[in-house]
Amino acid sequence: MTGHTDNEIVINAPLDLTWELTNDLERWPTLFSEYASVDVLERQGDTVTFRLTMHPDENGTVWSWVSEREADPKTFTVKARRVETGPFEHMNIRWEYREVPDGTSMRWLQDFAMKPTAPVDDAGMTDHINRNSLIQMERIREQVEQHARVV
Repeated sequence: MTGHTDNEIVINAPLDLTWELTNDLERWPTLFSEYASVDVLERQGDTVTFRLTMHPDENGTVWSWVSEREADPKTFTVKARRVETGPFEHMNIRWEYREVPDGTSMRWLQDFAMKPTAPVDDAGMTDHINRNSLIQMERIREQVEQHARVV
């Protein structure tokens, strides 16, 4: 069995601005409530390798991993994968952006499998990601819309 999530939100802001703000990795600790820091390790064209470090969880554990992310500004899509998989067998992420009548649709798709030694199974992680994606997407929507009003 593997996990799969598919979450989407409409942001009342132009596509170009939404793309720019949400793909600015150095901005992620502000955009996302869960990330304490982002350290860019390497940039090659539209591909970035970086370390994400989260704020401590409810048990005081600080999770951190290296990911690789390739953004395609022509198609407004991003493909990412965890290089350091941690509790995951694999984690592949796709972000898709498209213009809609009310602004920009931002969609996150994640395909993954948990290791047998992970603290949760695929179903548990699917539930966690779905709950957390809604929180993070709403937070991002508020910030991007606020930025759009200012500019």
